This record gives sequence, structure tokens and C-alpha cells, in this order.
Amino acid sequence: CKDRLYNNYIKMAEMEAREKEKIDFVVIVTPNHTHYPIAKAFLEKGFHVVCEKPLTVNLQEAEELNELAKKNQLLSCVTYTYSGYPMVKQAREMIHHGELGQIRMVLAEYAQEWLATPIEKKGNKQATWRTNPGLAGKSNCVGDIGTHMEHTVSYITGLEIESLCAQIDTFVRGRKLDDNAEFMVKYKNEARGLYWCSQVAIGNNNGLKIRVYGSKGSIEWKQESPDYLKYCPLNKPVQYLSKGRDPLYPEGEKFVRLPAGHPEGFYEAFANIYSSFLESLISLKKGNDIGDEFDFPTVKNGLQGIKFVNLAINSSDSGSKWFKWEEN
Repeated sequence: CKDRLYNNYIKMAEMEAREKEKIDFVVIVTPNHTHYPIAKAFLEKGFHVVCEKPLTVNLQEAEELNELAKKNQLLSCVTYTYSGYPMVKQAREMIHHGELGQIRMVLAEYAQEWLATPIEKKGNKQATWRTNPGLAGKSNCVGDIGTHMEHTVSYITGLEIESLCAQIDTFVRGRKLDDNAEFMVKYKNEARGLYWCSQVAIGNNNGLKIRVYGSKGSIEWKQESPDYLKYCPLNKPVQYLSKGRDPLYPEGEKFVRLPAGHPEGFYEAFANIYSSFLESLISLKKGNDIGDEFDFPTVKNGLQGIKFVNLAINSSDSGSKWFKWEEN
């Protein structure tokens, strides 16, 4: 109805809070610099929030939103899309059940080519705001796709970063923010990681790839062929697990939407995240105690992403020195 159409988010938050049948949650899909004020406005009025990543443009804002969500006991989701894929969930469960043994090494890359030339100077709207520090924050490439890479690794493996060193690059002349980055990572369980993200890697569209190596085997997952998971058990034949065909752990099977051979992609992964969020929200509205374990990325995960960006920038600015996670 017309009386519930609003000119701005401030008015929307204020007016909806007064409604007898108010909205259940708000979705924030605006440029990075607006995430914090919008999320804060709705969290303060008691609304659950779903926000695009990165959560904010700086660490202080992310910490404030995390505390605000906890204080008001509100659900908060940050849409790190790739955790919504069934085979990503299968990979997570395989590691959780010890099928790879002790994790030793993680290789992660996220390669794109779309910023290989200065298209922001030719009017490309996405490139214009993503490469603008006033709209995107301190980072373009690391904030945009590096955080996806970090979260996907964290989600699959459960590993916590102990320290990292990074080299952040800007290859296109005149560009104000980064378009490439490399990382070396040490995890708390003594495993190691190598990450690379790039938006100037010609020949790549959306090449997120995660490889995890353990003492008993390894797995490999590629976003551009998301229905399949390569599994290499030690001294046994290589296996290619197929979504919809091969038996999966219940946590992965639950999110299979289509029969084998019918590709499930980006939209289905988004839908799975929203499905998990809504499942928790409905349970909460029924008065159930849902705890703090959710199968969707939360503001806490969003805060972790901002810490990753912050630490990477500090390391790169210091000549790629190693920084401990606690030094954020």
C-alpha cells in the first residue's frame, strides 16, 4: 500500500517500527559505504537484517553492528553466497567427519578479468563505485572477492587464521584501489594456506577454486562447476562426487534443489542462504531458543571478513610483514 512506501531508509525504519504488522527483516543490497548506516538504523529499531558483503568499510563499524545484533538478540545474515552450494556443504561435512584427516594445506584462488582495463573511466557503473574509495572503502579486490574466498575457506575447513602476510597490488594505472592480491596464511592448527584473488586475470570469469589437502586425502571445488566435488582419498581411486546423483551428508543433501544434470548455480545458492535464515527466523518467532549456531553467514562472519581486509592492508603497507590476527 502507498502509505508504506518510503523515500529513505531512516523513515522506513522509524515508520515500520510503529506498524502492528511490521516487516520481519530488511535486505541491504546497496554500495559498501551505505551498509553500516542502514544496518544500524534497522538493528536499533529491532529488525533482523540481511546485508550484502563486505559488511562495512571499516573495522569499527563492523564491530559495532556485531555488538548491536547481539545486544538486541537479532538475526543478522551477510550473504557470502558460496556457502549456499550443496557441494560446499558436502566438503565441510567430509572435513568435519575426518575424511581428510589432519588439514595440512589450503590453496584458494578467485580470479576474474573484468577490471583488466580501466572501464571505470568509460562509465561502467559497477566499476565506477567499486574502485572509488569513498564508496567501496579501503579495498576493491580484497573487499569484493577476497572476503568471499576467506569465508568459503573458513566455512569449509573450520580453520582459524593465526597470522598472514599479504601483497596488495594495483596494476591498472590511475586506479585508486587494488585489483590483485596474494596472501600467505598460517592457521592455528599449524596448517598453511596460499590465497590469490585478482580482477585483472585475463581469461577468467568467476574462477573461485578451493583445494584442501589433509593427511588422509584432499578435496577440490570450483565455483564455475559447482555441482561437482573432486575427492582424492589416500591410496584409493580419485572420485568425482555429483550433486543429485551421489549420496551426500544430510547437511548437503538438504539443499539440493534440482535432479542430477540440472545445474544449480548462483541464484540457488542465494536461495539456500535465505532458506536457512528464514528457517531460523520462523523458529525464533515461534518462541524457540535457536542458540547461536546457524547454517548461514552472520554479522560475526562479516566482521571476520573486515578483519581479513584490514590485516591484509596493514601487512601490505608494511612491506608484506607477517601480522597476527589479534593485531587487528
